Order: sequence, then structure tokens, then C-alpha cells
Amino acid sequence: MLLMKLKTEEKFAFLQLAQYVAKLDGEYGLKERELVDEYCTEMGIENMEINLESFNLEETLETFRSIQSRKITILALMVLVHIDDKFGIYEHKTMDKIAHIFNLSEREMHLFSMWGKMGSALYEQAMVFTTD
Repeated sequence: MLLMKLKTEEKFAFLQLAQYVAKLDGEYGLKERELVDEYCTEMGIENMEINLESFNLEETLETFRSIQSRKITILALMVLVHIDDKFGIYEHKTMDKIAHIFNLSEREMHLFSMWGKMGSALYEQAMVFTTD
């Protein structure tokens, strides 16, 4: 729902960023893949695998210029990092780096993380309700 508010270039940058974050722990699990697919559907773009070797985090983050798009990006990423119940050290460090670049406070990040935990739990429940 929120990702629809991103500009076209931000949507593609978000997809790259989401895959990068999902793969940080060396495991791109089923839950993460499903959620990234949902994000693609929501944004109306086709999912494509990114090449991590050519991915540049700082360059990608420059795409998100407005406060609103930055917060939408963080909120969606927080759901993603919590979806597999493994918010690992690499994900933590990267989210902290993104927060620093986006100029978001530790308090804001804590609130976004709590929202992400709730969002991932609700997403899981929705999947149970809608699966045959």
C-alpha cells in the first residue's frame, strides 16, 4: 500500500535495496522471496534478480530524496528484515547505515522496527488465512 506512493525510479531502487537486504545474511529464504514478490505486485513491477557484486548501497539510497519516500522505504524494509524472525547483525548494521544516510533518529528506527515486527506478523497471518 505505501510502496505505491514511491516514484517509478524509487520503486526500482527499492526492489534492488530489498533484495540486497534480504540476501545480507547469505540466505534468501522463502518468506523473504514471497514478501519481495508481494512488494513487486504492489508496485506493479516485475521481479528481477539483482547482481549483488554491482550493487552500490550509497548510490541506490540517493534515489530516495523526500522524507516520505525514505520513511516508506524503511518501513517496508523493516517488515522484510523481520519476516524470517532473524534480524541478524548484517541486517542490523545495514539498517543503521541506511538510517544514518536518511538522517533518521535511533528512536524513529526503533519505532519503525517495532512496526516491522507487527507488519511481518500480520503478513504471516494473512498468508495463513488466504492459503488453500
